[in-house]
Amino acid sequence: MADTSLDDFLKRNREMADLSLEQLRGLSESDKHWTARRSFLARNLSHYPRERMDYLVALSMVWANHIFMGCRYSEQLMEKVLEMADGVNVEDAPTFTTRDEIMNKQKW
Repeated sequence: MADTSLDDFLKRNREMADLSLEQLRGLSESDKHWTARRSFLARNLSHYPRERMDYLVALSMVWANHIFMGCRYSEQLMEKVLEMADGVNVEDAPTFTTRDEIMNKQKW
């Protein structure tokens, strides 16, 4: 009996977390982007108290901008978000080439 009530409790809390995460979706965010960013948020939700949720949301956007648009940030910030995203699978993520990489290919 105790296991069943614990399972029910955990299920309800997961459902509540899922509902609260849905409120964080951007209006113009595609399903693909949201699925990835939602995974990032869900993976790190337990490490951030409610009063630090804005910080977690900002980090998720930094990560999504890096993955989907090729944005780059400071080395320290990139290390942090990439570590936080460890295990988040993004199917068909675009690849980006930097100007320096292009120029290095052009050198004879």
